Amino acid sequence: MKISACWLYAISKYGYPPSIENAMKALREMAALGFEYVELEGVREKNMLEVAENKERFKNLADELGVKIINFCPILPDAFSFDEKKRQRALELFDLGLELAQYFGAETVQLDSFTPPVEFLGEVPYKEALNYGRQFKVRIPEDFDYGAFWELMVDTVKTCAQRAAKAGLWLTMEPRVGENISNTDALLRLMDHVDEPNFGAVLDTGHQHAQKEILPISVEKLGSRIRYLHVADNDGRDNLHLALGEGTIDFEGIFLALKKHGFDGYVAVDVGHVPNIDEAYRRSKAYLEELARKLDM
Repeated sequence: MKISACWLYAISKYGYPPSIENAMKALREMAALGFEYVELEGVREKNMLEVAENKERFKNLADELGVKIINFCPILPDAFSFDEKKRQRALELFDLGLELAQYFGAETVQLDSFTPPVEFLGEVPYKEALNYGRQFKVRIPEDFDYGAFWELMVDTVKTCAQRAAKAGLWLTMEPRVGENISNTDALLRLMDHVDEPNFGAVLDTGHQHAQKEILPISVEKLGSRIRYLHVADNDGRDNLHLALGEGTIDFEGIFLALKKHGFDGYVAVDVGHVPNIDEAYRRSKAYLEELARKLDM
């Protein structure tokens, strides 16, 4: 089992997005916790450009620490904007994300599905990274057409998948509570419409357990389309991202289902916004190592 650390570690400790200096501090800390594989994000235009300007520093630091950046996430909500100028700028930044993923030697580039362009009355999902246990109210604009929005989303993801394929990368997406793609079946529908062979799934145990999915069945539905895992625990009532073993997720059932489908990708600890986060990452890593020994994975 190849165990990675998610960028939620850096976000939880240093804010969203962390400054460049804090991002590098987080990389050092993840390496000190024993992680050989890590993620990196570029959040909207300003932070994406800052990451690009400092790419040599990130790469040199990763090499010095003996860690590999295996997944790069360009966080670009405007990729699904009806404003064509904003959408095209987001796609230009996505191309920059592909260049960064290649430069870092990543294997996947991850795209989120974000929220539809409706009016949120109060809280907005993921405005400040993960939101736990919150209720959202929305008003649907009179001129909003979900069918047209779905076509836009399919076109954007197809374009990104094709560009990623030319760069030799997998494009991945994770269903997340409150987003356009929030569960396994929604992702499967999007995959069918996008119809690109390098468009794969990130299975996020924390989000999907909060969606009340039976996770081994989610694995069975997605099968070999799963390219990457985010693992965190919770009790299924909201999308908390707790240390493994602190909730009710059946991780043994999940990994037995993954083993059936020959999964050999990265498994990323995705714990966040918890007390003593370093210890939570240590415990979660040890939990996965013991599970790997038990299941011979």
